[in-house]
Amino acid sequence: MTTFRQRAFTYGVVIPFAVLLGFPFFWMAVTSFKPESQVYDPTKVWNFHPTLASYGFLLHHTGYLRWLRNSCFVGLMVVLITLAVALPAGYALARLAGKVGRSLGVAIFLTYLVPPTLLFLPLSRVVSQYLHLSDRLWALIVIYPSFTIPFAVWLLMGFFKTIPQELEDAALIDGCSRFGAFVRIVLPSSIPGILTVVIFTSSLVVNEFVYAITFISRSTNRTVTVGVPTDLIRGDLFNWPGIMAAILIPSIPLALVYNAFLNRFIAGFTGGAFR
Repeated sequence: MTTFRQRAFTYGVVIPFAVLLGFPFFWMAVTSFKPESQVYDPTKVWNFHPTLASYGFLLHHTGYLRWLRNSCFVGLMVVLITLAVALPAGYALARLAGKVGRSLGVAIFLTYLVPPTLLFLPLSRVVSQYLHLSDRLWALIVIYPSFTIPFAVWLLMGFFKTIPQELEDAALIDGCSRFGAFVRIVLPSSIPGILTVVIFTSSLVVNEFVYAITFISRSTNRTVTVGVPTDLIRGDLFNWPGIMAAILIPSIPLALVYNAFLNRFIAGFTGGAFR
């Protein structure tokens, strides 16, 4: 009886919560198939004639595909740069610095908490006058690691601490170098943390708006986050079917990735909680 009550309570909490979270995706899908003339018609909330016109407009009459490619390119480059810096930095702070590493890790994480609204003005001056990357995707690739690396270092540092030091000591005794032990022992055991960094970094890059709209002005160089609100909204005219379709398309693969790696994602976030 107790098990039944626990299960009923669990489903009673989970099902409404799942419906509440899933309804925006359902509403986006419904609106994306509506003709634009029926979006504001209260009699056509559910009774309407489905059409793919918004998807055709999005793919053939806007730069949406280019925005998607730009977002994927920037995301891939930022993830690679973040991993290249955060993996050795997190390992060094966790293994080689002792108690100093913890203090340095907290100090590095605090830089992640600085709001972008305080940084985009000085960074825009650096990008335009010193790096000469104005209106180029490389401006975002250079700037985004400034807030992805601190979080990744802090996360990986806590995760590396959960890996027993004895495993590395055994590898060193067997003839491995410090780098060899890191590659053969630490990295395979850190897959959940690495996946967490990849997913979280990708999400930050895809959702970032302030830097993207500050450093990029040409429509062809925009990412999805900036291209959709700037090119699909004309004054007070909102192309809601096109906007919903533009949001829904990248949301589906992101949701599938989160669902596929959910267990590893949670393990990566909670890996350093018991250390």
